[in-house]
Amino acid sequence: MIGFHFSNYDPRQSGKSKFDQLLDLFTQLLTYTSGDVTEALQWLNELDKKYELTDDEYGMGDFIDELKEKGYITDDEQRGEIKITPKTEQSIRKRSLEEIFGKLKKTKTGDHQTYKPGLGDEVSPDTRPFQFGDMLEQIDFTESIRNAQINHGLDSFTMQEDDLQIRETDFKSQTSTVLMIDISHSMILYGEDRITPAKKVAMALSELITTKYPKDTLDIVVFGNDAWPVEIKDLPYLQVGPYHTNTVAGLELAMDILRRRKNPNKQIFMITDGKPTCLKIGKRYYKNSFGLDRKVTSR
Repeated sequence: MIGFHFSNYDPRQSGKSKFDQLLDLFTQLLTYTSGDVTEALQWLNELDKKYELTDDEYGMGDFIDELKEKGYITDDEQRGEIKITPKTEQSIRKRSLEEIFGKLKKTKTGDHQTYKPGLGDEVSPDTRPFQFGDMLEQIDFTESIRNAQINHGLDSFTMQEDDLQIRETDFKSQTSTVLMIDISHSMILYGEDRITPAKKVAMALSELITTKYPKDTLDIVVFGNDAWPVEIKDLPYLQVGPYHTNTVAGLELAMDILRRRKNPNKQIFMITDGKPTCLKIGKRYYKNSFGLDRKVTSR
């Protein structure tokens, strides 16, 4: 029969261990709780009650112990609370990357490819005569042998420097990126959670850039009434505040950061849910949440 067959999802058939199954859920919940381990574990317990994620052989206490043993969480004795470790922070970013980019279809490979000749591993169809300083691996031997046959004949085959042809490769450049994230109150307004998807996209992008393009620079800017930089490791902990949306402040800080970067390739990504509603004029905040304000948008 042609078509699709649907059935209930059974996590026990996924091939993962009980710990890995719970870890997937735990890292997802940490994104929703802004890194609050206690709240995430409480949610996980509620899910366990409803969906029977654990059993008599492996309980939630075993999972918590294993989290500590494997270095995902640690006890903060000074504050009397449990917190996640840098290992968990990176794990959250990796899982966000897999969630957002993991199902892309196969397409042309890339790595900041440009169409300028230079050192790289993307072969260009263009060739040119050999020049002093060219590397051996750049020589196109097929074209070079062809030139030698044409220039010297088959009977007395020789290859000289003038016969050599170089296969160009496309130069791969570096890029400086600033990622702006809106943390104004509207990101959770009317009961709609927009900040969690925003954090997932931000973590996925940061993990992609830091792993795939390690020579690039990435700066994170959050903005509400004001704008300020944060570290990549702080992304899981971002929370919405009682702020308006001062897009101008975010863009000004982003451009100021990029001005200090010597790289000529610069870009800004902004994650926001809507219109700007705030300006800072001197020490005073000018705010208007009721539609587009010409005074705000003209800046």
